Amino acid sequence: MKSRSCHAALLAASAMLLVGGGAAMLGAATAHAEPSRQESAGEIFDDTVITTKVKAAFFQDETVSSLRINVTSNQGTVQLSGFANSRLEADRAGDVARRVAGVKEVTNDILLR
Repeated sequence: MKSRSCHAALLAASAMLLVGGGAAMLGAATAHAEPSRQESAGEIFDDTVITTKVKAAFFQDETVSSLRINVTSNQGTVQLSGFANSRLEADRAGDVARRVAGVKEVTNDILLR
C-alpha cells in the first residue's frame, strides 16, 4: 500500500510541475508577444485558395516537383519551402507562384539538394 501512495504522490508532483512549467512558459511567451491581428474568415479562405492554386500550378508544371515543395500563404504573400533538385527548379517554382491570381509577393526559401 505504501508503494502505491508514493507512486501516486510522485505522479501528482510531476503533474504539478508540468502544469506549472507550462503556465510559466505561456506567460513568458505572451509577455513578449506582439498584439496579433485577427484574420477574417474571408482572408483565411483567400489564402487557402491561393495556396491550392499554387500547388495545382506546380502539379501542372513539368519542371517543379509538387511533392518536395511546400506552399503557405498569408495575406497574399506566398512562402515556398522544401527542396529542389536544381537552381532552375527553385527559380521556376517562384516564377510559377508569382503568376497565380491573388499572389502579391513570393518568398522563395527552397533549398537545393
